[in-house]
Amino acid sequence: VWEIDMSGSVAQLWRFPVKSMGGTLVDELRIDRRGVHADRLWAVRDLEGNITASARRAPALLGCSARYAIDPGPDAGPGNAPDVIVTMPDGIEISSAGTDLDSRLSELLGREVQLTALPPRDDTSLHRLSVRQTRANYSPTEVRRDFGLSSSETLPDTSVFSTKQVLTLARYATPPGTFVDLSPVHVLSTSSLATLSAGAATGSAPYDVRRFRPNVLVALDETGDGYPEAGWVGSDVEIGSVALRITNQTIRCVVPTRPQPGLERDRALTRRLAEGNQRFLGVYADVDTAGVVRVGDAVRVHESAPPSRLQEAAAAAGRAMMRQVQRVLEVTVLRE
Repeated sequence: VWEIDMSGSVAQLWRFPVKSMGGTLVDELRIDRRGVHADRLWAVRDLEGNITASARRAPALLGCSARYAIDPGPDAGPGNAPDVIVTMPDGIEISSAGTDLDSRLSELLGREVQLTALPPRDDTSLHRLSVRQTRANYSPTEVRRDFGLSSSETLPDTSVFSTKQVLTLARYATPPGTFVDLSPVHVLSTSSLATLSAGAATGSAPYDVRRFRPNVLVALDETGDGYPEAGWVGSDVEIGSVALRITNQTIRCVVPTRPQPGLERDRALTRRLAEGNQRFLGVYADVDTAGVVRVGDAVRVHESAPPSRLQEAAAAAGRAMMRQVQRVLEVTVLRE
């Protein structure tokens, strides 16, 4: 293993008890193969649409934030979600242990919803999509809406995703056993935030990390322009005692542009993300070694030996195949 001349430390750690709601800034996180301990153990279920709601299509959820009533124990997880306290947009706090939360959330979203705990790992009933829902997810109209694109703008390139990831996203609202969008851990650097902010309109405030919802915010020792974690894909990253394998850059939909407590709507952010790094910001990671991460822990990035020509060719062929799959799905939806 060859070590990249790049290191840093953990600047912030975030846990999100409820999918699509604001999270909790914490001093330490336990990370295991499932991901961040007690992260997204709850989600809001759209009972009319029979689907897990997300801030892409239920933006009012971003006006809420959530914290656990007591610190989750080591046994918290799928099938055992501790009670949460949800702070509504008007500042009122409501416990999941009471009877008022679902009606207040339904009123907020304008349709019947229910706060739902993550079921046991072998229960995929809350994750599975119907054929109609899968087709809707790949509809060019819906994709443009999800990414804040006009009818004249090209669709995002999803060829960075693996076949397994695309098939998972086609079959499930969230990967079975989780309420995360795609991967167990989300990492972002302060360098990328600074670079994105530097390209914003003159006089604009720096972009707030809360718009991008990482679990781990990393401050690198070497500062400078650019998006350093974009080069970590395929690399190993040590964060304290935890070892991560970086799988993908994180493609950004319309969610970061939307208002939440203390943050105004910022439609210009969609174009800034596209111009800055092709709509990518931060990276997703799988967990190789479990452990505990604390604010201030050292971060070390390691890169495997450069790929051979054969590996590069195989990767290029894989990306080309995924672009073709994307086009086929789009055409199939248009014909329905």
